[in-house]
Amino acid sequence: MKATRSIAAQAVGPEGARDIARALPEEVPVAVTVNGTSQAVMMCSPADLEDFALGFAYTEGFATPEQIDRLEIVELDAGIEARLWVDDAVADALGARRRAMMGPVGCGLCGIDSLEQALRDLPVLTGEGRIGAAEAAQGPDMLRDHQPLHDRTQAVHAAGFLVPGQGIIAAREDVGRHNALDKLIGALLRDGVDPKRGAVVLTSRVSLEMVQKTVLLGCPILIAVSAPTAHAVRVADAANLTIAAFARSGRLETFTHPQRIDRSQSDAA
Repeated sequence: MKATRSIAAQAVGPEGARDIARALPEEVPVAVTVNGTSQAVMMCSPADLEDFALGFAYTEGFATPEQIDRLEIVELDAGIEARLWVDDAVADALGARRRAMMGPVGCGLCGIDSLEQALRDLPVLTGEGRIGAAEAAQGPDMLRDHQPLHDRTQAVHAAGFLVPGQGIIAAREDVGRHNALDKLIGALLRDGVDPKRGAVVLTSRVSLEMVQKTVLLGCPILIAVSAPTAHAVRVADAANLTIAAFARSGRLETFTHPQRIDRSQSDAA
């Protein structure tokens, strides 16, 4: 299934109307199953779905890459199944927290069973890691060079991994910002990238779920073009995660653990 579809439209302006063809992003229901049992259904862009399945399973606590014996992406009439096959003991442990949800692209918490799941405990990140303020502030601009689907559709989010001195070494896109981050996490896990080496960069706001996923990945720095929520800041502070937001036009604002952003390399305030 292709990630975009050309749709006929009509452009209307002061000069009149004209017929055009607009590339729009596809979205498709993707069921993540473990040993044949559906754990979640999310609306996703139909690209990099193996990465999405790995990242989603990891950040949602279904399974680590080492626990997955086999991964299959199967197209069906109703959508796509990302089929994970794990040891029976791992599958049995999911029974207490099984989800059955249809997640809109803007939501990463739909269908959870309790408030306790939404506010789950997070590990406290260790290791400092540092990045120059100038490079951090340029993160979203560097990520723009890795967004071919956005260039075609103007309708998707992206998540990238920025390594100081190397730029964006991996990036993934999706109609859902949570899905884009899960895809990135899956790609990093697949390639064996040390998450402590750099920073996650987002084209979206920093919500609770984005903080949770970044902390679970083990990455100490989260950079975003938009604002964090107040609760995301509280959770990030407790988890020892650095949030640098409003990263645009060579400037940024740090909200938690600013020691990881080396301001001596920039006059960003």
